[in-house]
Amino acid sequence: MENEYALKVLAACRAELSLVDLIEYANRISEVGLSELSQVLYRTWLDHNATPFNHLVWFNLGATYLQFNRLDDAKRAFRQAIDLAPAFIQPRLNLGQLYERLGDPNAALAEWMWVARTISDHDTANVPLRLQALNNLGRLSEIERKFADALDWLGQSLAIQPDQTDVLQHWVFLRAKTCSWPVYAQQHGVDLELMRQSTSALAMISQSDDPAAQLAAARRFVDEKVGISPPALTDGRGYGHEKLRIGYLSSDFCLHPVAMLTVELLELHDRENFEVYGYCWARDDGSALRHRVIHAVDHFHRIDKLSDAEAAQLIREHEIDILVDLHGQTFGARPNVLAARPAPVQITYLGLPATTGFPFIDYVIADRYLIPPEFTQYYTERMLYMPDIYQVSDRQRVISEAPSRESCGLPDTGFVFCSFNNNYKFTPEMFDIWMSILKRVPDSVLWLLSDNEWAQANLREAAVARGVDPQRLVFAKRASPADFLARLSIADLFLDTYPFNAGTTANDALWAGLPVLTCAGRTFASRMAGALLTAAGLPELITGNLRDYEEKAVALAGAAQELSRFRSVLAQVKTSGVLFDTPRFTRNLEQRFREVLEAKALDVVGADATDR
Repeated sequence: MENEYALKVLAACRAELSLVDLIEYANRISEVGLSELSQVLYRTWLDHNATPFNHLVWFNLGATYLQFNRLDDAKRAFRQAIDLAPAFIQPRLNLGQLYERLGDPNAALAEWMWVARTISDHDTANVPLRLQALNNLGRLSEIERKFADALDWLGQSLAIQPDQTDVLQHWVFLRAKTCSWPVYAQQHGVDLELMRQSTSALAMISQSDDPAAQLAAARRFVDEKVGISPPALTDGRGYGHEKLRIGYLSSDFCLHPVAMLTVELLELHDRENFEVYGYCWARDDGSALRHRVIHAVDHFHRIDKLSDAEAAQLIREHEIDILVDLHGQTFGARPNVLAARPAPVQITYLGLPATTGFPFIDYVIADRYLIPPEFTQYYTERMLYMPDIYQVSDRQRVISEAPSRESCGLPDTGFVFCSFNNNYKFTPEMFDIWMSILKRVPDSVLWLLSDNEWAQANLREAAVARGVDPQRLVFAKRASPADFLARLSIADLFLDTYPFNAGTTANDALWAGLPVLTCAGRTFASRMAGALLTAAGLPELITGNLRDYEEKAVALAGAAQELSRFRSVLAQVKTSGVLFDTPRFTRNLEQRFREVLEAKALDVVGADATDR
């Protein structure tokens, strides 16, 4: 190989190596792991050969630089390819990816727009490249919260090829995020059933209270997106540590609801018996919460620069006894880390309020209200039941001074309903109920989160269509956690969403003393607020259908004394109830951790006996 390579380089110097031979040989040495040598070969050839096809070599050189994260070199190579051949499409696509990695989304979008607009409808040979550009435009526009642009780009892609399930997955969720109802709409020649089948596990939670549908969505993701499980890095045996090693895996160790809920749990673990590891690929947002999380664990490891295989190997080297995944099938998840089985016991918690469908997850942390025994058949995980409540809380949350109604854009008088859930949790059926409540409670308003401008416009339009003055919808911009809690404290009643209940937001509302009215269904997501209310001793705020929900909301709007009683109960719960007793939750969870490890050890012993 060495002699052959030397001869190829020499031939390139003498301008005796044809373009075809150059590319074939460079590909061959790259396939055997010698891509660095292909870079040298390409550069040597370019220094000594001037042909009408040099742009192809510059492109290949840029691709190899990109492979080794030499982003500046890759950018220069792609630009050189474009300078030599301005109509050359492929380097534009790669430049877009490069700019995205460099954190310059606008430059990335510009490159892909050029491709999408340059390739004509009649250029059938380049349709795959145009689809790639359109889909990248849609994906990155969604990340940048340019939802209308994202819908437009993905719509153009679907108009060309309507059976793209990955595109449909994003398109459906974008319609939910922007409250573009009905979410499942006949457009672009897409089959409605295919649209439903393409719905992600997270989006399905807001569209259906059918646990079988949620399980099917989770399993589709596993079948299509999760790689074939590599050989397990552990054999299921424990390590015999004096202290049990617990690892928490998340890209949400920043100003995010998951970190908001779990930070005090991380702080309160019994350090005499447990050693806590954090594995993070979140951006450093500089928040006080992130700083607190980092100092709450004994060992904090960034794994954003590691491949899934490398991250799994690191966890295995740390001999983690129990690995707690805080993601499930949510944005930014890295399921292939877990698929490698780096820990003997793997548990999912909080990230996805549904089954993950992951065959490599052993347990889900729940309580018996959240997931009753009769519904466990719809989960691929075994239940790790907590005695009081599944959701942990942070007692260190600070509430700012209560704002005035005027400063929040609320009327001076009248009942204030609020629902500060993400807008994708809203459904037209739920909105019908809310508008009926407003009609039946004179001078009342509905205070909502201003999640995005398109949802806000669509919701106002939907109010008009239902005979309600759109000014009775008041939108609040996002605020710091302390100010958000203060805002909750001045509302009169929180109207929960269905079938995707409030989770962290319901916890915040109850912490701020605001009663929460919920409708419980059959799924994890539709029973979260009910679980919190059960632990708070307020089951009367749980309804079983939307008709009762509406009647209860209207009745409570005229029952000031009852609402005052609820607030008194919540004040007592805050100091002496189980809902916010984080030390109690931590001790209970640690006991569950010991029990699952003991059960795992018995399973391994039993398997060994069977083998013999």
